Amino acid sequence: MTDYQVTASVTALRASPSEDAPMDSQLLHGEVFSVEKEENGWVYGTARRDDYSGWVSLSALEEPVLISTHRVSALRTYAFSEPDLKSRPRAIVSLNAKVASAQRKGKFIDCQRLGWIFETHLAVLGAAESDYVAVAERFLYTPYLWGGRESIGLDCSGLVQTALEAAGVRGFPRDTKEQEAWAKTRWNTLDISDDLAGLQRGDLIFWPGHVGIMTDSRSLLHANAHHMATVVEPLATAAKRIAHKSSPISAICRPPVETGWTGMM
Repeated sequence: MTDYQVTASVTALRASPSEDAPMDSQLLHGEVFSVEKEENGWVYGTARRDDYSGWVSLSALEEPVLISTHRVSALRTYAFSEPDLKSRPRAIVSLNAKVASAQRKGKFIDCQRLGWIFETHLAVLGAAESDYVAVAERFLYTPYLWGGRESIGLDCSGLVQTALEAAGVRGFPRDTKEQEAWAKTRWNTLDISDDLAGLQRGDLIFWPGHVGIMTDSRSLLHANAHHMATVVEPLATAAKRIAHKSSPISAICRPPVETGWTGMM
């Protein structure tokens, strides 16, 4: 396999080699994609960050892979053609996009293959947010997008994966089924009581095919197709609706407080 790097601001990972094929996920700028085969301008392979496989347009990728030095820490930011806020914007990149810095001029950093980004919108790679729930809350009212991982559209598992990555959690899977299995083997699994009592900020609530984050003992933050947006609503309301339409809660997992990135309150 050959490693390529995403040079587009964001690109779709599709189920088959066609623009009309369903989008299963997205790759952000700077992420690495291991290519197995090529077909008519499309390549099939695996995303190195989470082992998610699919088809990507070759036009969104380049080689060799540059060593990333920073990640985008703002929800979204512009990459400019010059180190000047009045210069032409080249792209908009989302939270957790990776960049390789070349030089600094004034308040801007020259990001190779992309453009100049305002320095305070970047974080040194490895620097983690202290509260993953607060990261997720920044996506409030963002439109729901099946397979999305970007700041202008994302799905339920994309929201959770993105927030945890910003807080330093590596290897968290892309889809809810795998996320639930991953969390169960590493974190505390809580009993599911009828009154949904005893929950706290940071708890992850899983259903078959869905996941959300508790912002306090009663409120659930989740990207969902019912509202077609990321919203906060009472867990009891969401649980009743989802149970009626599909399935009851399948698991509640609590990330460890001692890691320092959960921001429990």
